[in-house]
Amino acid sequence: MSNQPLLTASNLCFAYQEAGDMHTVIDTASFSIEKGEVIALLGASGSGKSTLLNLLAGIEQPANGKIIMAGQTLSSFPEPQLTLFRRQHIGFIYQLFNLIPTLTVYENIALPLELCNIAADLRCQQVMEWLDTIGLQNRQHAFPDQLSGGEQQRVAIARALIHQPMLVLADEPTGNLDANTGLRILDLLTGLAEQHQQTLVMVTHSEIVASRAHRVLEMNNGKISKANTTLAW
Repeated sequence: MSNQPLLTASNLCFAYQEAGDMHTVIDTASFSIEKGEVIALLGASGSGKSTLLNLLAGIEQPANGKIIMAGQTLSSFPEPQLTLFRRQHIGFIYQLFNLIPTLTVYENIALPLELCNIAADLRCQQVMEWLDTIGLQNRQHAFPDQLSGGEQQRVAIARALIHQPMLVLADEPTGNLDANTGLRILDLLTGLAEQHQQTLVMVTHSEIVASRAHRVLEMNNGKISKANTTLAW
């Protein structure tokens, strides 16, 4: 791993106003993530995990504090530049898969490459390689509603990793799957992240998911209460 962190978050704060009251979601959170690390962001529902993930992606902006990724301060970007940075350097995996229902498996996986203006022949080669990697080479023409939950999440993993982002953010990636399928998806995701030396942050409330990470950042009422080193998988 590099001596320089891929990402550093310093004194992050995020709050929103409701019915005249301010509700603090993230309270002075600070941490760093090294290139190639797998991080589990562990905590109960409502502890601020998903909001923190949105801050790391630049989808939300902190009220205070800053996030520096690969030497770039995310809050310094104008919105069009931030959108381009996110498109090129960040991959997303969601609990509910978030595949585009009108696109085929092939088209869903190819989408990040299209957005990054990758040539059609190279795009085809890379998509076919990823279809083989996730074991869905015979389902390339299927639509999301024709797939099982586990198959949909495999497509989502390929879509998130195919453009080789610096950072992959996964929000409860096994939360909508049965236990056995979830473990297979977890093995696939962490194995591919290691193989491609990609940095992965997984939001979870599951100790099993957390056990597959290099480190655990535990959130409680908007604060990171501890940062444990776990057994590497």
